Amino acid sequence: MPSYKLTYFKSWGRAGVLRLLFAAGGIEFEDVRIDRETQWPDFKPTTPMGQLPILEVDGTIICQKRAIGRMIAKKAGLAGKTPLEEAQIDMIVDGLADMETIFAGLYREKDEKTKLTWADVDFFAMVFFAKDHLPHDPLAGYANLTKIMDNVKSNPRIAEWMKKEAAQ
Repeated sequence: MPSYKLTYFKSWGRAGVLRLLFAAGGIEFEDVRIDRETQWPDFKPTTPMGQLPILEVDGTIICQKRAIGRMIAKKAGLAGKTPLEEAQIDMIVDGLADMETIFAGLYREKDEKTKLTWADVDFFAMVFFAKDHLPHDPLAGYANLTKIMDNVKSNPRIAEWMKKEAAQ
């Protein structure tokens, strides 16, 4: 049985799904969590692509969250039973990766006066829809994402359209 050593920061981040896949598959692994400020600067040059997470499998290091996830999912029996099922699962994972890219940019935005983009509007539409189907506010505790919602809502043309839409 191979030995697995997952290295990531002391946070959920990109390794959260990997830890969950190990758990779902009942696969033992060493969960190494490093400090971003004190350990990462020295550790970064030792990684294959200068990023985390990395997974060491019997001394061989691989990186890239989705490559690692796909490997763990196959080991755990969660990657599909046929090539078509594997492709369908990968399709969904790749779609989530597209959303992750949008969210990362939105979450990191510091300038509250940044002009409205279609990514902002798309995010607003998705969250606006999701709020009707969830038992709680999905943005509770996420001040920067809430500011994006407020920024979109405060656009005069969008506000006018939303008012008409609510009346229907």
